[in-house]
Amino acid sequence: MSDQIPVATHAPDDSALPETDTAICLPTNQQMDVVAMDWAQLRQAVTSCTACPLSQTRKQTVFGTGDKAASWLFIGEGPGAREDALGEPFVGQAGKLLDNMLQAIGLKRDQDVYIANIVKCRPPGNRNPQPLEAEQCRPYLLRQIALVQPRLIVALGKVAAENLLATGASLASLRGQLHDFSGIPLIVTYHPAYLLRTLTDKARAWEDLCFARSTMQSLLASASNDAPGSLPS
Repeated sequence: MSDQIPVATHAPDDSALPETDTAICLPTNQQMDVVAMDWAQLRQAVTSCTACPLSQTRKQTVFGTGDKAASWLFIGEGPGAREDALGEPFVGQAGKLLDNMLQAIGLKRDQDVYIANIVKCRPPGNRNPQPLEAEQCRPYLLRQIALVQPRLIVALGKVAAENLLATGASLASLRGQLHDFSGIPLIVTYHPAYLLRTLTDKARAWEDLCFARSTMQSLLASASNDAPGSLPS
């Protein structure tokens, strides 16, 4: 059986998304491209960002957390009240469920896993991020992805999926297949907060996690076969 993983062809890659201005205003009032920032510079830029109205209602920004060289990158939609208070993503009830989901496939937060969101500030009332808000935060997320260099991205929920894949397709139609995000395989599953409200879909989420685990195993096997000095299979 071939190790090659089929990739969905209908989902556009990152080049299909609208371009955004990646120049932001740092505390020193010096302009610096986000694409050139290291982790410390990027975190400071996010902390001081006032590019959209969410900066006026947040308690603090929620940058991201985990292994900065992780193979797995999980991306949600935005911080909730608990995350806004503590400054870390997925720390409420949805975060506990995410930790359980990770554990179910042999993963742990901060160990080969990085967690981020489409937006870094809490939308008021936990509403979905608006397109302009997601667009303003997009350069930060793209830089996080570039710095982490994950082998696999897991989009948690419809908001994450539609922003990453530039699609209005339903979450149900995006599940169960491998998408491409700028050359990185991407899998779509349910957001943990949704699963807390809709217990009947937990079985489907488990299917997605198993698919993600088998995909990662194939990716690692392929990388091992391609390594210098490896024997042909």
